[in-house]
Amino acid sequence: MTERNSQNFDDTLLDEALVYPDWFKLGLGDLNDDIKEARAADKFGIIVYYGQARCAYCEKFIASLADSTIEHYLRKHFDLIPVDIWGIEEFVDTDGNSYTERELALRYKTSFTPSLVFYDRNGKPVYRLRGYYPPYQFRAVLHYVAEGYYRTEKFRDYLQRAEPGLFFTSGELIERDFFMSPPYDLDRSKQASDKALAVIFEQPSCHACELLHTGPLREDEILREIASMDIVQLNLFADTEVITPGGKPTTARQWGEDLDLFYTPSIILFSPAGEEIMRVDSVVQFYRLWGVLDYVNKRVYEHGIDYQSWRLQQRETID
Repeated sequence: MTERNSQNFDDTLLDEALVYPDWFKLGLGDLNDDIKEARAADKFGIIVYYGQARCAYCEKFIASLADSTIEHYLRKHFDLIPVDIWGIEEFVDTDGNSYTERELALRYKTSFTPSLVFYDRNGKPVYRLRGYYPPYQFRAVLHYVAEGYYRTEKFRDYLQRAEPGLFFTSGELIERDFFMSPPYDLDRSKQASDKALAVIFEQPSCHACELLHTGPLREDEILREIASMDIVQLNLFADTEVITPGGKPTTARQWGEDLDLFYTPSIILFSPAGEEIMRVDSVVQFYRLWGVLDYVNKRVYEHGIDYQSWRLQQRETID
């Protein structure tokens, strides 16, 4: 699987349930015991994988593990324990409390599957990934955590240092008619808007950004959703001046750093009052993006319903 092909796929529900690789570890029911086993094997710790049986993004993630360099490094440093985000089996987390799989998924805010939570050998959650990322970035995350770089720097900085030339600070972004024009005063702290706000962080020479524009952002259903929003495009690594929805003057570069963004395109969704509702900062195709925009536009979050539960309700209604 090439890096580029890994980002372009049909994200409808799979017809058949996924089958995990046989080296995935069956959890012991208590993550503290799983960590003891990993420690006894001289591993860094464990990774808890949150997935769904018919998730196309999970399928892409599992396919990426066929890369021998990824599988070898992962198995050398971690035990990987799968959790079904809708499951009812009970797990004891490292805080000593018992949760069903569903409760554990909500605890770690797994808005998108696959999601991964990395624990060190002392049982501390040290890093989280939500969503599917291209293999080269997942490979970098494994090194970032296992070699302890998370203790001294953000992954964004590690990736930029480890992959020189990856980030571009000059050139042109892809222009679209629906983007707001500068100056970018997004302040909603004094007066709420009547629309939700989507801020899309991109960079020039970004293949994933091109896929977003030539794919989902060309679809009528997506265009209807964004027509009901304010849409802003920012270069993640540029010094463009912007006032955040909270009223803070900053630059696109600094705001991206404050948000701990490293992937482009990343889409941050804000309520009409300027509160961050959710973010899509991993690979996204049509159905996931449409679902997120619909969720935000309908203000489902105001009723205390999380995104995954709401999407399940929509699927059951259609069925």
